[in-house]
Amino acid sequence: MTDALRGPRPADPVIALRPWEAPEVTSWGRLPMNAVDRRSGALPLDGDWRFRLLPTPDAPVGGAWSSAYVPGVWTMQGTDDLPQYLNVRMPFPEFPPHSPAANPTGVYEREVDVPAEWAGHRIVLQVGAAESVLLVHVDGRPVGVSKDSHLAAEFDLTGLVSAGARSVVRLTVVKWSDASHIEDQDQWWHGGITRSVLLYATDPLHLSDVTVRASFDGSLRVDCRVRDAGGALPEGWYVSGELDGRLLTQDAEFDRFNREDERVSDFLGEARLTATVPDVRTWNAETPELYALTVRLHRADGTVADTSRHRIGFRDVEITGRDLLVNGERVFIRGVNRHDFHPLTGRTVSYDDLREDLVTLKRFGFNAIRTSHYPGDPTLYDLADELGFYVVDEADIESHDHAHEIADDPRYLNAFVDRVSRMVLRDKNHPSVIVWSLGNESDYGANHDAAAGWVRRHDPTRPVQYEGAAKLDWAATGDATDIACPMYASLEECVDHALSGRQTKPLIWCEYSHAMGNSNGTLADHWAAIESTPGLQGGFIWEFWDHGILQRVNDGRPVGRGGVGLYDNGVAAPGHRWAYGGDFGEALHDGAFIADGVVFPDRTPKPVMYEHREIAAPVRIECFRHEGIVLGNHQHFRGLAWLAGEWELSLADGRTLTAPAELPDLRPGETAPVPLPFALPEDGGEAWLTLRVTTAADEPWAPRGTVLCVPQVRLREAVPQAPMAVQNRSVEVDDDGLLVHPLLTRAPTLSLWRAPTDNDELGGMAPRWRDWGLDALVRKVTEVRRTSGRVAVQAEYACEAGVVRHAQVFTAVEGGVRVEESAELPEQLDDVARVGCVFETVAGLDLMEWYGQGPWESYPDRGFGAPVGHHAVPVDDLFTPYLRPQESGGRHGVRHFTLSAPDATGLAVALDEPRQVGVTRYRAADLTAVAHHDELVPRAGCVVHIDAAHRGLGTASCGPDTFASCRVAPGVHRWSWTLRAL
Repeated sequence: MTDALRGPRPADPVIALRPWEAPEVTSWGRLPMNAVDRRSGALPLDGDWRFRLLPTPDAPVGGAWSSAYVPGVWTMQGTDDLPQYLNVRMPFPEFPPHSPAANPTGVYEREVDVPAEWAGHRIVLQVGAAESVLLVHVDGRPVGVSKDSHLAAEFDLTGLVSAGARSVVRLTVVKWSDASHIEDQDQWWHGGITRSVLLYATDPLHLSDVTVRASFDGSLRVDCRVRDAGGALPEGWYVSGELDGRLLTQDAEFDRFNREDERVSDFLGEARLTATVPDVRTWNAETPELYALTVRLHRADGTVADTSRHRIGFRDVEITGRDLLVNGERVFIRGVNRHDFHPLTGRTVSYDDLREDLVTLKRFGFNAIRTSHYPGDPTLYDLADELGFYVVDEADIESHDHAHEIADDPRYLNAFVDRVSRMVLRDKNHPSVIVWSLGNESDYGANHDAAAGWVRRHDPTRPVQYEGAAKLDWAATGDATDIACPMYASLEECVDHALSGRQTKPLIWCEYSHAMGNSNGTLADHWAAIESTPGLQGGFIWEFWDHGILQRVNDGRPVGRGGVGLYDNGVAAPGHRWAYGGDFGEALHDGAFIADGVVFPDRTPKPVMYEHREIAAPVRIECFRHEGIVLGNHQHFRGLAWLAGEWELSLADGRTLTAPAELPDLRPGETAPVPLPFALPEDGGEAWLTLRVTTAADEPWAPRGTVLCVPQVRLREAVPQAPMAVQNRSVEVDDDGLLVHPLLTRAPTLSLWRAPTDNDELGGMAPRWRDWGLDALVRKVTEVRRTSGRVAVQAEYACEAGVVRHAQVFTAVEGGVRVEESAELPEQLDDVARVGCVFETVAGLDLMEWYGQGPWESYPDRGFGAPVGHHAVPVDDLFTPYLRPQESGGRHGVRHFTLSAPDATGLAVALDEPRQVGVTRYRAADLTAVAHHDELVPRAGCVVHIDAAHRGLGTASCGPDTFASCRVAPGVHRWSWTLRAL
C-alpha cells in the first residue's frame, strides 16, 4: 500500500524541504485526482477560520489570531497585503524557481468535529483551491503539500483523526513559490484559499475513479477503478449502474449493461460497464440533453459500498481535415475567455455567480468558453453541461515573464504534466469539454510535448490545443496542438491562410477582439469573414469581465464581501470606485489593462454585447425582394419552434408599426421566403423592417419573451429633402464668428479630438494626436462675411502638422438656422480621431430622442447590433462608464435628434445625412483629465458632437487596429445640420 492511501508518516522529512522553493516537489501526501464527485454528504468547512498573516513562511505563528472567511483571499479581507495587478511581469525580481524572501504566508486554523457515524470509514480532506502552496497539518502533524492554485487537493486523514472526536486542522498557504512562475496569468495577484474546503468519508472499499465515454451513436462505456484502503481488495465485489433511474440489466430495452474485463490486484480493481441507448438524445450547446448516470460499487453480499453520480451527455468531438466537428457537424465557436472573478471576493465565486455568468453569455449569443488560464471552479462545468457551452479547458500553466527558459526546463517537467493530467482526470466526464488546452503564453518546449503526449494517450476522444505550438507555423503538423489557435492575428492573415491551400487544421482564435474600454471594432467584419471562409471557425473574445475591484475611496481598501448593493448598472456607489492596477499603492502594475471585458465588474453588459448578440443571431433576414424577404436559420442543430417573433416597421416620419411574426419551420441552415407583413406607405421616405426574435417559452437560461436578436433590413432609401427656404432675417453671430443662440452656452466649433480610448492610447494614436496638438487647438478667425439672412465664417486652427481650415455658413431658415461646415485637413493629418463640430446646451435638457442606430452606443466599426429606429434615452444614460473615462456614448447613423426638458421645450437638430453623434455631460478634456469616474463632475448642460467623420474603435490595445476604411483621411470634409427650437 502506498503512502497516498495510508496517509503520511508523522515525521516525514518533506516538510523541511521548503516546498515553495523546490520545483521538483509538485505534491506530497496528496491523493491522485479523480472524477468521483464527493460533494454530496460531505461536511462543509467553509466559514470563519482563525487566521494569521505572516511576513514569511518561516516566521513564528505566535501572537493574536484574527479571522478570515474561507473560501476567500486575504488580499480582500482587511490585511495589509493588498491585490496587485500585472500582465506579464512577475511581482518580484527573482528568476525561476526562486521566490522572494518577503513572502506573505496565511495560516488558517479551526477545530473540526468528525461525525461519529464515520467510524470505520476512510476520511478525506478536500481543499478546493489555494494559491500558491498549501501545507496541511492535523493536530500538529504534517499531512501533505500541494501546488497548483486552481485545482482541488485531497489528503487522506484516516488514522490522523477519529470519528466522534475533535481535531485541529491547519492550512498554511504560502503566496509565492517556484509555482508562481508558471501561474503568471493576466489577472490580479491574490493569496488565500479560493474554493470550498470540505471533509468527506467513504467506505474503505471505494470508487477511486470513474471514466465515462458516451458517444453520439448512443454507445456508453463506463470504466471504474476500485481501491480498498484496508489492503487487498476483497473477493466478489462488483459494479452496477442506472441511467435516468432505470436499472440497466441485460433484459432492459438497452442492448446490454454489464461488467467486462474485471481485473483485480492487491490494491486496484478495474471494471467496465457498457450499454447502447436506442433513440439517444444527443448533447450539443443548443440542445444540451443530459442523462443521470449512477454507478454503484457492491460488496460480495450485494450491499452498496460506494456510489458516484454523474450527468452525462452523448456527443462526439473530432477533427476532420480543417474542421472541428461536434456530432459530425461543423460548428462555429462563438467564444469568450473567462476568469473566475468577483469584484467583492476576488477569485471566489458562488454557484449563483457562475450561473449568472453563463446565463448572461447565453442570452448574448455566446456558445463557448475558454477557461483562461486555469481550470475553473467545478460548478462551472456542471452548468456548462446543463445550459449548453463548448468548453476549452485550460491547464494552470502560464510562464509569461520567463516563458522561453521554463518551456524546456526539466525542473518544471513534472509540474507541466501534473497540472495538465490532473485537469483531464477531474473534468473528463463533462460533455461540455470539447478541447484540452495545455496553458497559455508559455513559449513552446519539451514540457508541452510531454503533457500533450499524456493527454493524447489518456483521452483520444478530444483534441489538444496550445497557441504557442503553432504560432510559428499554423500549418505545421506533429506538434502539440491539433488546432491552429492564434492570438490577435489579423483577419487578413487568417483569411489568407485559409485560402492558401496550406491549411492543415481548424483555425480558431484563442484570443481576438480585445474588449478593453470602448473597443471591439470590426467584430461584425470578422464574423462575416469567418462565416464565408472555409477553414475559419470562430474564436474567443478577450474577455468576459472587467476585473475592477470595488474600492472605498476614503481609505483605498477593497470593500470585500460586505459590499453587496454598492454598485448598479456598471457604476460604483458614491464614495466607491472600480479599482484597477495601481489603485492599491503598488509600485509595479499594468494599470487599466485589467479592465478588458465585455461586461462591467457587476456583470452589466457593455454595448459590445448587443453587437455580439446580433452577430450570433439564430434567425437572420437574408435579403429583401419586392415580394418579400428571405429568413434563414443559422443554428447548427435546432429548428425555430422554440422562438417567437414580432415585426416592426420604422418610418422616417416617426411612425412605428408592429405585427406578430409567424416564423417558418426551418431546419438548421435552411432558408425560406416570407411575405412582407406591411404594405409600405405611399408617401415615400426611409423605411426599415425589424424582426424582434424572442424565446417562445421559458428556457433554463432565459424566461419567455427574452430578446435574442433584432435582425433588420432597409425596405426603402431616404428621399432627398429640398433645402429649406432662406428667411429674410439676420443670424446672430458675434465678432469672433461664433453662433449666438439662446439654447447654446458654447457655440459650435471644430473638433478633431476625442478623449482617447484605451485602444487609442495603447495603439499609439493618442500620443501622435497630442504631438500634433489636436487636444489644444487654437481658433483664429480670418474672415466673417454677413449678407441678408446669412453669415459666412472662415477660421484656421494651427497645429504641429499644419493648418486646418474650417468654414461655417449660418443661414436663417424657418424656425431656426442651417449650419453648413467644411474642414480641410492637410496631408500630414492622415489619421485623426474625428472631424466635426462640438457645442454645448443650456441646462435642463435631459432627454435625447433620435432616429438612427440605437438605442445603445454605436460607432462606425461597431454598429451591427444597433438597429435603425426611433429611440429615446435620458441624457445621463447615454454615457458608458468604462472603467477609465474615455470617449463613449456615441450613436452612429443618426438622421435627426432632439434634446428636451420635461416641459417638452428644447432643441431639434436635423442632419444632412446619417452622422455620428455624441451627447453626454462631459467635454473630452473632462474625461481625459481623470483616471476614475468618481473624479468626474457632470456639466449641467449637454456636450454635443456632430461628426462628418469619426474614427473606428478597433482593438489596438491588444490586437489589430480598425480597418483603413474606418479611419479619418486628410482632405476636405463637409457636413451640414439645422438647429431649431422645439
